[in-house]
Amino acid sequence: MRRTKTLEIWVGLFVAMGFAALLMLAMRVSNITSYIDNEGYEISAAFENIGGLTVRAPVRVAGVRIGRVSDIRFDEDTFQAIVTMHIEAQYDRLPLDTSASILTDGLLGENYVGLEPGGEEEYLKDGDRIEITQSALVLEKLIGQFLFSRSQGSDK
Repeated sequence: MRRTKTLEIWVGLFVAMGFAALLMLAMRVSNITSYIDNEGYEISAAFENIGGLTVRAPVRVAGVRIGRVSDIRFDEDTFQAIVTMHIEAQYDRLPLDTSASILTDGLLGENYVGLEPGGEEEYLKDGDRIEITQSALVLEKLIGQFLFSRSQGSDK
């Protein structure tokens, strides 16, 4: 009887550790852990078209993730999308003339914000706005322009 009880305790501990591991994996995959870390600062940028960019999309410099998109809203005065980005505290030396582009990871991958540092000696700080932006390339628009230009050329 005593051996059965010890075995049940070990099985229970093993199952509890399995659930804990699954919970940690789920938090890691869903990027919930990035909301726990409030260290850092927020910057924003205005774009004509954000394509399929979503909240929690990566913000990258030279391919390295330095933050995440924390908010996307529509500005009714300028008719642009305002993208707010949370940048991790260790990346506090982005020049003021940094530019932002919305890029795609591969041909059909997820959209992300790519930052290109400038040469200014002052750095972005909490609440600053990136002025130089490039909107997302919309594949459907490019195909439509290509087809329209082809049909115009064949009419001659």
